[in-house]
Amino acid sequence: MLAASCCDRRMCVCPGPRRIAIPVRSSRLPLLSDAMPAPAHLFPLIRNCEISRIGSTACYCHHKHLCCLSSHFAHSHFRYAPQKKFAALYRPKEHFNHFIHARDYASTPQRFYLTPAQVNSILKANEYSFKVPEFDGKNVSSVLGFDSNQLPANAPIEDRRSAATCLQTRGMLLGVFDGHAGCACAQAVSERLFYYIAVSLLPHETLLEIENAVENGRALLPILQWHKHPNDYFSKEASKLYFNSLRTYWQELIDLNSGETTDVREALINAFKRLDNDISLEAQVGDPNSFLNYLVLRVAFSGSTACVAHVDGVDLHIANTGDSRAMLGVQEEDGSWSAVNLSYDHNAQNENEVERVKMEHPKSEEKSLVKQDRLLGLLMPFRAFGDVKFKWSIELQKRVVESGPDQLNDNEYTKFIPPNYHTPPYLTAEPEVIHHKLRPQDKFLVLATDGLWETMHRQDVARIVGEYLTGVHHQQPIAVGGYKVTLGQMHGLLTERRAKISSVFEDQNAATHLIRHAVGNNEFGTVDHERLSKMLSLPEELARMYRDDITIIVVQFNSHVIGAYQNEEL
Repeated sequence: MLAASCCDRRMCVCPGPRRIAIPVRSSRLPLLSDAMPAPAHLFPLIRNCEISRIGSTACYCHHKHLCCLSSHFAHSHFRYAPQKKFAALYRPKEHFNHFIHARDYASTPQRFYLTPAQVNSILKANEYSFKVPEFDGKNVSSVLGFDSNQLPANAPIEDRRSAATCLQTRGMLLGVFDGHAGCACAQAVSERLFYYIAVSLLPHETLLEIENAVENGRALLPILQWHKHPNDYFSKEASKLYFNSLRTYWQELIDLNSGETTDVREALINAFKRLDNDISLEAQVGDPNSFLNYLVLRVAFSGSTACVAHVDGVDLHIANTGDSRAMLGVQEEDGSWSAVNLSYDHNAQNENEVERVKMEHPKSEEKSLVKQDRLLGLLMPFRAFGDVKFKWSIELQKRVVESGPDQLNDNEYTKFIPPNYHTPPYLTAEPEVIHHKLRPQDKFLVLATDGLWETMHRQDVARIVGEYLTGVHHQQPIAVGGYKVTLGQMHGLLTERRAKISSVFEDQNAATHLIRHAVGNNEFGTVDHERLSKMLSLPEELARMYRDDITIIVVQFNSHVIGAYQNEEL
């Protein structure tokens, strides 16, 4: 559907607060508490969200979106009617009010934990690993390989990921894409952007060769080798449309040939902007096929951020649009780990970004451009693909909606015009590109959507991944953060930490290991199985209140190859 639920943390179309203030590191979730083994036949229901239909509750705002929970929720909105066949799974208490607290966001009498095996099954469902051959026939790679994984909070997940090797030029492309107002735009960008980048990097002779092959009906030179999890699908129905738009782009590059070598930074910027332009144009032109016509409109009216890495030898380029992040893990001389940011968030917390937006619009709009830390009071990222509601004129929006399919014309979100909408476009997909020369001490790169960074500091991410990859753990004094801890509790914390070290290798994927910490860390920074079980057991309409979709790619570098590159340059 085109409509964004009010729960979408990037976009809000109803008044009032939208984000729920939930303690990130609370070890107690009111939804699930007393330990009880999960019956085997119940586990599929957890992931299929049957539990939400049996015993969950919701408080709706006047727009009827699941977006807020009021302070009187527990006393006036608790409703559940378990089906008879599930009645045995519930253990009602004699004094129900005993379980209700003013700060609780939901209450239910069901009590169970997932087993460690069930937790692992959920965490590892979307993990993917790829090891790069040191020599691919053309050059020695500075990348050893990468691990990636995703953990959904939205249903369906709105994040996407991509990884591919450039076959006609050198280097690898890796990226994460965080969708909002649905997953359509993130899906399209994850399929298409790398082709636009690869084409932008091709020399003139190769572009001519590809165009001649198309003209004469010959087989095309492969441009990319994709590295995909089976769940990372491509849209077969739109492949011809996407190919025709890409072909138009390379034909223009042929016509504009300057004879100069393509600069990577320029290629990345041109690819991002051109794809966003094509997304907009395809929605305006439409398609005689009703399915495709609705698809291109869904892509254009939804949105997506993108954080992409291009690695070629010691040259690392990060192109970022939005608030996903790239972080470099550096091993210091003493063996400790530090984090280096390779991207900047494009949101209200970035003063330079706020100034950029203000500079692009009249002084009279200064007070209405950013409200409640959102663009026009609605959109959290200040740069994104799609989101034509923040780019098209009001006249164009009305024309496309009125001439579009009934699903579009009947949709309140697509007909909604942002307030104080006077001088569009207010949004751009142009990326900010950062170039970094890799050094032997640069051990890995983390690309992740904001679902990770909302729960973990970059320094903790660097330490956890670094210790996982090397197997060397630098123990810091246990910090209790002002809590009063007894000697017995301290002994328990030390025992827990020792158990964590011995079990670290249960994860064969660095991204999975990071997600385990992001979701399961307690107040003391250690993975708490009880907390992890509770968080993974939340029904889909509640899970989004506690966390966002999380998508992570961890790229491991070959320090020996990087050192050799450096020696050649000296």
